[in-house]
Amino acid sequence: MSITSLNSTPQLSCLTLMQLYSRNLPQVQATTAADPAVSRETAYFLANIKNVKTSSDFVNNYQLFSYATQAFGLSDLTYAKAYMQKIMDGGVQNSSSLANQLTDPRFKAFAEAFDFGDLGANATQNAANNTNTTKAFIEQTLEDNVGQQNSGAQIALYFQRQAPHITTASQILGDKALFQFVQTAFGVPTFSATTDSAISDEVAIINSKVPIADLSDPAKVQNMVTRFSALWDLQNTNAAASSPALAVLTGGTSGGNSASSLFQILGQNYGHY
Repeated sequence: MSITSLNSTPQLSCLTLMQLYSRNLPQVQATTAADPAVSRETAYFLANIKNVKTSSDFVNNYQLFSYATQAFGLSDLTYAKAYMQKIMDGGVQNSSSLANQLTDPRFKAFAEAFDFGDLGANATQNAANNTNTTKAFIEQTLEDNVGQQNSGAQIALYFQRQAPHITTASQILGDKALFQFVQTAFGVPTFSATTDSAISDEVAIINSKVPIADLSDPAKVQNMVTRFSALWDLQNTNAAASSPALAVLTGGTSGGNSASSLFQILGQNYGHY
């Protein structure tokens, strides 16, 4: 199956999609970047972002600001202009700034990319930062497209991208998609408490179940993604059963009865975690 045929092939399992993408990720990233709508938006961003001198200028240029918020997975806050200005104007160097107080790591990443609080008018002048934003936009667009095929694969790709930047359990707890990943892959329970002591307990549980130190190791992250994908398919049997490609990968006759084969695919690494 070619990577270009994925958008026209619905109901592929999470495991199938992740195996396909793991073999073809550079190609599919390039294809996403070359999409006319994506390339047009990216060209506009790079051509105009350096003209932005204040957070007010930024949030009031819808095309630029919506591009940036989508790149960091914050598109639902594109219209929360005042709130996002506080995040950018607070910067990241002060430990008490809003970006540093929020548990969701996406906000700090956004503030680092557009740090008007610490850098002022120079916040948008760093070419490397701006290029990183366009890379994030392309990756986020790719993940959104994958989500139309399988929401589990979207979560898995997001985790794979964010894993090298995760250093604490609090980052996982503060990010809905990351937390959903560890719930599935490591059996982390659902939390509902909001007090400081309860949150500390939740962080301790994540630390006890998730090998945070392993997130900097690409091979170990790949093992986690494979584990997640197999378990996601087992928990969403309709998606797994409808995928002939899954049956081919697992050597079974149908995705619906391939549970044992899924665990075989995990091999020795399944028991590692």
